[in-house]
Amino acid sequence: MRSGERILMLQRRFPSANMALVTGPRPILVDTGFGSDLPETERLLAQLGVPPAKLHLIANTHFHVDHAGGNHGLQQACGVPVAASAPDAALVNGRHPNACDAAFLDHPVQHYRVDRVLRDGDELDTGEVVLRVLATPGHTASHLSFYAPAERVLVLGDVFHRDDVAWLNLCTDGPDPVEQMLATLDRLARLPVAWACSGHGPRIDDVPAALDAARRRYEKWREQPQKIGWHACKRLFGSALMLEGGMDAERVRAYLLNAPWFVESSRRIFERQPEEFADQLVAEMLRARAARWQDGRLVPLTPYTPVPAGWVRPDMRPRFWPRDAL
Repeated sequence: MRSGERILMLQRRFPSANMALVTGPRPILVDTGFGSDLPETERLLAQLGVPPAKLHLIANTHFHVDHAGGNHGLQQACGVPVAASAPDAALVNGRHPNACDAAFLDHPVQHYRVDRVLRDGDELDTGEVVLRVLATPGHTASHLSFYAPAERVLVLGDVFHRDDVAWLNLCTDGPDPVEQMLATLDRLARLPVAWACSGHGPRIDDVPAALDAARRRYEKWREQPQKIGWHACKRLFGSALMLEGGMDAERVRAYLLNAPWFVESSRRIFERQPEEFADQLVAEMLRARAARWQDGRLVPLTPYTPVPAGWVRPDMRPRFWPRDAL
């Protein structure tokens, strides 16, 4: 966060994604972090003089749990409306079992509703800042970014980060994500941008350099699709380790062999049986220093905020969401 700016980046630790607070008489919060991090979300907003009750709108870049997990708490407590892309809205409001990609990713997410559908070219006005809605597919097919022309600020979500790129899903989105992402980068490269807020990591002050680095990596992946799979599997397994605070060897194997993202990746991307690929993924996590064994448990090495014991419940899946909450 920097004083004097109308768009404030709130950098978050995993399992939450970064948020952007767009100031004005009708303030907008872009993304809401992970559900169990809601108390910190509320504290950060209050420190900036915009407690949740003053929010005019939540705008989601996409519906993954690290970006939309706080929707439930803010909507239930303060009635803050949520805006999202039309495909995301249809799945969420239809209570589809894979809304938020929750079934495929095995992620817990509390119920919410989408009150406003966003489409490419729409504008959101806080009375001080105008945000233009941009369709930026790649990380998900219905991913959105937000651009403030007057401020020359770009809120990227998971398009690319200062020191990394987004993981891509070859299992459910087929071979198109890389091409979609490269087209998205071409579109964003034409915008005059002073700085960008991405979904993870520090703010991006040299946007052209970060964008070019992302393009080179995605172009390399286009020729070597297994690299896409390795990147995604390491990110998703790291996230699972964070949500459980680490796993012992028995739990590691049980988790992987029952996680849809892992089973599908093993068979479709790597053409291996999950039982065989489980050991290879663990070895790669250790080699890449994404995790280590500690006191008999595989623990993630990326800094994160622990999820409180007992917070995750079995009913935190869209197939169990109450329909009367719409």
